[in-house]
Amino acid sequence: MSSLVVNGGIPLKGEISPSGNKNSVLPIICATLLTDDLVTLENVPDITDVNKLLTFYKSIGSEVNFDKKNKTLKIKHSNIHNFDPEQVPSAMRSSLLLFAPLLHRLGSLKVHTNTKGCTLGVREIDPHVNVLSAFGYQVDVTAQLLTIKGKKRPEAAIHWFDYASVTATETFLMAASIAIGDSQLSNAASEPHVQDVGQFLKMMGAKIEGIGSNTLKISGVERLSGGAFRIPDDHHEVATYLAMGAITNGEIKVFHTIQHHMALIDGAFSKLGVTLQHGDGFTSVIGAKPYSVKQPITKNTFPKIEAAPWPYFPADLLPPFIALATACNGNTLFWNKVYEGGLSWIPELNKFGAFAHLSDPHKVIIIGGVALNPATVESPYIIRAAIALLMMGLSISGRSVIQKADPISRAHPHFVENLKSLGADVEWVE
Repeated sequence: MSSLVVNGGIPLKGEISPSGNKNSVLPIICATLLTDDLVTLENVPDITDVNKLLTFYKSIGSEVNFDKKNKTLKIKHSNIHNFDPEQVPSAMRSSLLLFAPLLHRLGSLKVHTNTKGCTLGVREIDPHVNVLSAFGYQVDVTAQLLTIKGKKRPEAAIHWFDYASVTATETFLMAASIAIGDSQLSNAASEPHVQDVGQFLKMMGAKIEGIGSNTLKISGVERLSGGAFRIPDDHHEVATYLAMGAITNGEIKVFHTIQHHMALIDGAFSKLGVTLQHGDGFTSVIGAKPYSVKQPITKNTFPKIEAAPWPYFPADLLPPFIALATACNGNTLFWNKVYEGGLSWIPELNKFGAFAHLSDPHKVIIIGGVALNPATVESPYIIRAAIALLMMGLSISGRSVIQKADPISRAHPHFVENLKSLGADVEWVE
């Protein structure tokens, strides 16, 4: 795996545009299987998981044209052939999102249960199985293989999640859009990327009510059509660039079109003493170290940033904010209510001299404002943990090495090139 070598202590300055949302584009590419018509997607990021899905599509006979320079993807599935029901790619978590579309085409499917993703903890497939069972699909488990059978157009389902799963909500939306009758999902996930999937399906002709809420009502249609759709900007990447500007005491302007998703993220920056400025189509940060953590009115309590399903603060953004907190005077409690493995990388943070106390698998206290030193660290297979470690290296004068930093490429295309355009001294090395 590749490492990032950083000569830090340089304030990052300049203007940048974020990529299309990884967590939107992957389920949307999966949902294109629900139609034979041409689908055109704009603002598509050139990331590893997208390319894996497209390689899979090409292998089964789909027409795929990805103009990476212009970030435009055209897909047409009218001539699918030679499909092996056991060849669904398992090296990424988004493979689960192929279940409903492939069942709509094939009526049956065999898939391995060892789908992978970031090492954030146990990633259950049970919610997906429960969704498919609710639609009347027969699911049999033998060893490490799932065999799923049912009608290409299932009967409608009424379902209630015990946990607001993002990917299972997207599976429900896809299955319900082509089901026979009216479906309803309670305790649905409502993250921006889930909303994007709902809007994409509506563009295709799906009848969906409640997008952005925790109750979704879907009237199934016999056929979905093609069309064009722009992948919205990634709020994770917008926040990450702003955090990088802050931690390096730089000045960064991020152009984007998702101001409506930024309020809670703004609040988290404010808790750490960082002020953002919003304009027409952009957000900017001007470094003003030293930052001071905002103290709560209630005495004897820690200032805290809690991550949980939307509309809480996004769990994926905790690592960059944890890194940023090391540069802030004061103590901050970070609480990951989603992943039991989401803070496993904290010992690597400590190698920079950070004072981070891991209270339990879900909580870490950062005592900020202490002297830091460059270091060689090893990233876990967690996209934004790798970025958080990189942020530490960028902010500290001297040479740091982030080993096994490849997960960054799963979500952020041309990331090092973008950082260089902002003045960073950073290189990939084998």
